[in-house]
Amino acid sequence: MTERTLIKNISIVNEGQIIVADLLIDSGLIQKIGRHNDAINAREIDGTGKYLFPGIIDGQVHFREPGLTHKGDLYTESKAAVAGGVTSFIDMPNTVPNVLAIDILNEKYRIAHEKSLANFGFFLGVNGDNLEEVIKLDTSKLLGVSDDGLYFTKKGNLLADNPETMEKLFANCKSIIAIHSEKEQIVEENEHLYREKYGENVPIEFHPLIRSEKACYEATKRAIELANKHKVRLHILHLTTEAETHLFRNDIPLQEKNITTEVSVHHLWFSDTDYQRLGTLIKCNPSIKTEKDKRGLLKALLDDRIDIVTTDHAPHTLDEKQKPYFQSMSGAPMVQHSLNMMLEFYKQGLISLEKIAEKMCHNPATLYDIKKRGFVREGCFADLTIVDLNSSWIVAKENILYKCGWSPLEGTNFQTKVTHTFVNGNLTYENGHFNETRRGHPLTTRNE
Repeated sequence: MTERTLIKNISIVNEGQIIVADLLIDSGLIQKIGRHNDAINAREIDGTGKYLFPGIIDGQVHFREPGLTHKGDLYTESKAAVAGGVTSFIDMPNTVPNVLAIDILNEKYRIAHEKSLANFGFFLGVNGDNLEEVIKLDTSKLLGVSDDGLYFTKKGNLLADNPETMEKLFANCKSIIAIHSEKEQIVEENEHLYREKYGENVPIEFHPLIRSEKACYEATKRAIELANKHKVRLHILHLTTEAETHLFRNDIPLQEKNITTEVSVHHLWFSDTDYQRLGTLIKCNPSIKTEKDKRGLLKALLDDRIDIVTTDHAPHTLDEKQKPYFQSMSGAPMVQHSLNMMLEFYKQGLISLEKIAEKMCHNPATLYDIKKRGFVREGCFADLTIVDLNSSWIVAKENILYKCGWSPLEGTNFQTKVTHTFVNGNLTYENGHFNETRRGHPLTTRNE
């Protein structure tokens, strides 16, 4: 049985407020929140001066298992996640094999049961090849279906570029449909133009002009129109442009939205001015764009047009990243550092702690209908993250836990540190040390 823990005198960031209280964990759950709790046979943690968040729920990661485990796997990447305060993740379908059938989905759950230190969920992949099989399923039982990353397998797998496929899916799917929203035709036309001029060695600075604002905006606009027509639950993954933010609503609560979106941390952190310094290390799809886009994304996050923050954590080896433009793999590892990045924005006066908890904890749980997680409430699972807002450290190779061993954030001085991470009441991470005696649980929804 999970050890009883009493966290004393901690500042709890939850549901729009910060209160100083004690919190008792027992049997994997938050048992009591209040003052002066006396707990028999409980380990005590002095939380004075520190802040407690619900465990971060990362709604988009690529942990690479099965099939691509030279880059990362469900053990290594979940360990990095927990060190960064992330207690739950939802993994994308572009593993090998692609997750295009229920038996492959179930196999990923089996592996995660054995290996993941964090709680886990998985998208079922959908494209033109398996559409008929997907719409025959009871999709209401799934966390969601997605096409993200499947375009790496072969061209033409993006739903946003196939309106007939997308419309048929929208007419028949009962789960969230999460899509990678770029118009492939526009991207390919741009690739052709720059390849004619530069050959295979296109300068990385042109990446946001190849994977352009227009490619994103046109795809997102069309997908939203079709989703509204069919009244389906559509989620646009990793928004990157200020222009797209105006396509989303903030006049109704999240629970009432049929169309939602997210921003990944690197699109808030980097801009096109960073390509000169970091090169293909920050090559991502969709691309990191302009300072104007970066500011517009943060504004939309703050005013609730953007609903959640994710990482799109996508580890590749350095060799895979440091190839010429067209051969360089897209994506970067982020999950260990996402909370620190958002807390750095807090330190700069750009966002409140309460808003960080809303976008990284509460809203992912609400959006994906995840049961008993994402909030600091009595009776919820004790997925909790404690941070010291006045403890600085520098990202360096020796403290990077990703299997790929690198980060575009190397050399960054963060002013905050994750000190403790509880997963289902188990103190899995404490000041650089791990307790790996327990594994995470599968995420469940209220439909299950």
